[in-house]
Amino acid sequence: MSTPALADVAEDGRGHVLLQSKDGSRLTEGVAAVLSPALPDLGEAVARHFAAPLAVEAGLLAGALPFDRAQPAHLIAPQRVVDAGPAQAWLQRMAAQGAAPAPWALTPQPTRARYEEAVAQALTALRGAGELRKVVLARTLRAHSAQPVNPWRLLQRLAGDPGVMRYVVPLPVAAGEAPAWLVGATPELLLSRRGARIVSEPLAGSAPRVGDAAQSQALAEALRGSAKDQQEHRYVVQAIADLLAPLCRQLRVPDAPALHATATMWHLGTHIEGELKDASPDGLPAASSAALAALLHPTPAVCGTPRALAAQAIAQLESVPRGFYAGAVGWCDAAGDGDWHVALRCARVQGHEARLFAGAGIVADSVPASEGAETRAKFNAMLNALELDLSALPADL
Repeated sequence: MSTPALADVAEDGRGHVLLQSKDGSRLTEGVAAVLSPALPDLGEAVARHFAAPLAVEAGLLAGALPFDRAQPAHLIAPQRVVDAGPAQAWLQRMAAQGAAPAPWALTPQPTRARYEEAVAQALTALRGAGELRKVVLARTLRAHSAQPVNPWRLLQRLAGDPGVMRYVVPLPVAAGEAPAWLVGATPELLLSRRGARIVSEPLAGSAPRVGDAAQSQALAEALRGSAKDQQEHRYVVQAIADLLAPLCRQLRVPDAPALHATATMWHLGTHIEGELKDASPDGLPAASSAALAALLHPTPAVCGTPRALAAQAIAQLESVPRGFYAGAVGWCDAAGDGDWHVALRCARVQGHEARLFAGAGIVADSVPASEGAETRAKFNAMLNALELDLSALPADL
């Protein structure tokens, strides 16, 4: 499953997927095949891939799922999977290439004021007589540099936070375009599978962490006691439990969420754990981790509820397509095991540009200015990775 040394690769590292967390690293090398099914067909496409007589030796698929279920996934069957030690050495070498980024030009798309207007429009629908109960609205920052953006340098800058999974995943581009990557550090586990055991750890409800410890703890306790954030979180947990319960022999869902900390944010999180039913003649669960991730995605944590109505509202109110932001990144092996994390705290990197994304969950008693402030706080992880002085940024960014 591993190779002792890395083969010669493209200078920019295209064709590699790197996933890193406190539990270990996975670096894939080379591209033996690419799978691009829409999410409703993902489980079947993955099963066919691994059942083929010429399945690649690495026995792994890794890549990204888009936010929009109708759009194609981008999964790579690699030629090799690299051990953690050589993978870290490779990352350090790739991160050191090129010059440090020149001063960044930041352009909010939309502006924070326009984003808060979109939140107000969403609130009109949420407080009306329709069935919409929650919608997650996102906005972006376009960061442009005189120097080409090195995705591996960004990833290295995101190190040091044990509460996240860091990732660099190559993205599909049109012929002749510069290579593109999704780079980020996500705190949210969509679905993990090891044999019959599955785990999901949804996050919904957020507050910033600040430098003053007492103030930061006060923000955490306010989040824990917030009726608005607790309601927002319950929508997510209930949706995941409803989808997983029919597939499970047992499913354990805590009655209340716990606090989950990253370097820059507090979140409400729930650890959901279950055991899949035996569903195939050989006694192994039939649903792969990829199929289960496709079933759950997008959860109310990144879309809203009901799913179809929330997705419709997002299409109407957001001015920049999400692409693979708020999708999922991860891997699945031939046995169906794998990990899939929600693609958050991220940027799409291509050429001289990094497009940052951040979103907030909107429910009936949301306040537009508060939701705008939440997205601003969620940008901080990637703004730090861009080597920006946060204190020097405009207050209304």
